[in-house]
Amino acid sequence: MSIKNGFTMIELVFVIVVLGILAAVAVPRFAATRDDAHVAKGRADVASVRSGIITERQSRLFRGQSAFITALDSGVGNNVGGVTIFDNNGSVANTILQYGITTGTTDGHWVKSGVNQYTFLMQGGNNNAVFTYCPLVTPGCPVAGVFDCAPGNMCSKLTD
Repeated sequence: MSIKNGFTMIELVFVIVVLGILAAVAVPRFAATRDDAHVAKGRADVASVRSGIITERQSRLFRGQSAFITALDSGVGNNVGGVTIFDNNGSVANTILQYGITTGTTDGHWVKSGVNQYTFLMQGGNNNAVFTYCPLVTPGCPVAGVFDCAPGNMCSKLTD
C-alpha cells in the first residue's frame, strides 16, 4: 500500500480562492489606513505650526516687539520638493519649528504654494488644503498671526 503526500487540485483551488477573498478585503482597508495616517500627520503639523507661531509671538513680546513673525520659511521656492519649511524666516532667532518640515510632492506632504501660503497634498491633488499665514491685518487677512485654510473637506479634517 502506497501513501500519497500532497494536496488535491480542489484543495489548492479552494486555498487560492480564500486568499483572493482576503486580499480583496485587506487592500482597500490598507489604503484607507494610509490616508488616515496622512491626515493625522497633517493635523499634527498644523497644531505644531500654530503652536510655534504663538511661542515665537510670546518670545517677541518679552523682547518688546509686538509684530508677528513675517514668514514661516527662509524664502524657499514655490512647489519645490525636498526643502525645509516652517523652520524660520531667515534667522536662527526666529525659529518656528526646531527641525522644520521637508516638502514633498506626494500625498501627506506640504509644499509652499505662494507667499505665506502652504498646501497640504492629499488624494493626488484632488483634495488639497491650502493654508495661509497672515503676519499682518490686510484685506485678505482679517486677523494677524493666523495660520488657517479656506473651509473645505480636507481643511476641516486637518483643523477640527
